Amino acid sequence: MALQIYNSLTRQKEDFVPLHGDHVGIYVCGPTVYGLAHVGHAKSYISFDIAVRYLRYIGYKVRYVQNITDVGHLTDDADEGEDKLVRKARFDRVHPMELAESYTRSYFTDMDMLNVGRPDIVPRASGHIPEQIVQIEQLIATGHAYVVNGSVYFSVESDPDYGKLSGRRVEDQEEGARVAINPEKRNPADFALWKRAEPAHILQWPSPWGAGYPGWHIECSAMSTKYLGQPFDIHGGGLENKFPHHEAEIAQAECASNDTPFARFWMHNNMVTVNGIKMGKSLGNYTTIQDAFKIVEPLALRFFVLSTHYRSSTDFSTGALEGAQKGYSRLLGAVRLVKQKLSAAADTGDMPAAVAGLLDATRARFRAAMDDDFNTAGAIAELFDFSRETNTLLNAATLPNRATVAALDSLYAELVGTVLGLLPAEGDNNSRLALLAVTDGLVAYLIELRNEARQQKQWAQADAIRNRLKDLGVALEDGAQGTGWRLAAG
Repeated sequence: MALQIYNSLTRQKEDFVPLHGDHVGIYVCGPTVYGLAHVGHAKSYISFDIAVRYLRYIGYKVRYVQNITDVGHLTDDADEGEDKLVRKARFDRVHPMELAESYTRSYFTDMDMLNVGRPDIVPRASGHIPEQIVQIEQLIATGHAYVVNGSVYFSVESDPDYGKLSGRRVEDQEEGARVAINPEKRNPADFALWKRAEPAHILQWPSPWGAGYPGWHIECSAMSTKYLGQPFDIHGGGLENKFPHHEAEIAQAECASNDTPFARFWMHNNMVTVNGIKMGKSLGNYTTIQDAFKIVEPLALRFFVLSTHYRSSTDFSTGALEGAQKGYSRLLGAVRLVKQKLSAAADTGDMPAAVAGLLDATRARFRAAMDDDFNTAGAIAELFDFSRETNTLLNAATLPNRATVAALDSLYAELVGTVLGLLPAEGDNNSRLALLAVTDGLVAYLIELRNEARQQKQWAQADAIRNRLKDLGVALEDGAQGTGWRLAAG
């Protein structure tokens, strides 16, 4: 089965075939850095991290571009209000670029904790003003934009395809429904490409139309095409940005280039909700990623996101996070069990054909799920099935040989680690697996002490060790292979 991606532009799943052989260009709208990232941001950037990981896993060379918005994003998400960074910087009594630097660092720290890979290129809107001005000049020259009092607006009526992504028609948009009525605009639906700045405005640049700053939408059109060309393969972002932001991006880029297509595939992740309502800073119902880390470990939050399809909404609650922690612990427990048994397995020959068949079938089912529009929920379900098979193999009367256990370990590293990003990086001594390795050693030592006590018929001491481990959440299991252990449910 070929990889199929749901294309928001055509409203159907399509076989993914890159424009340029095995090279894939992806652009994803990055954060506006005026506050701490929240769980809604985690869903978006984990979702696209998965897309990048899987594309690389199946052999593509990916250039992943994700911007940082540090100017031009106004408080009504359109053309009115105040720049979000300027407003927050004034409140904090710092320069807007100082604020942007601080929250950019915290954003990437959060992403690192979530095992989200760094993009290949991270352009900042404020660093690409010349490219934005060039694109605006092209739109004016082709009759798609007009200048009024030092501001420049895109004429939506000049683009017959405007609305093709969202399905909204210009004539259906009620005047003033989306943005406040602006007498400078020929049509209320027109949007700003460049905004005139008052002398006291702290973020402003010279332009052919006077001092000002860019509109939010033109930034992404200019940055994406600069680094990926036009057209490019995949444009991603949150569902809430489909209109007007992504609709405006298409209009700008295509009208400035004589109708050259902008992006071939559009991917939109659905929202994180709280009691069915979109999580967002403006609504005050958000939980920062850093606060979520106080409830569960970082990769359990990643597991929480991946447990639903990226195009489905994800309802957030403390209970749901705690449930994800338990599920992640079960999956990690299977990985730990394999690593625990690997050191004890004997090097007695090749892997049996039945085990090779199990590995091949698991990989095939996992890939089938991922080929179906990056269905991580289905892929995780396959991994839990595989974990049950793993537990059966490793807890049998005879421990499988080293080749078998090593193959199990390799498949977990491949699917759970490389593709889903749910295993910590090698060498991370503070990681969950590193801590589990230490735990393995400590529990193994206590099991030895218990066995010695049993051999000496010191039953009270042996029972005390078992009970103390049980209190700590470790269940001992006596079997034909000796005494093993697992983390107790609960």
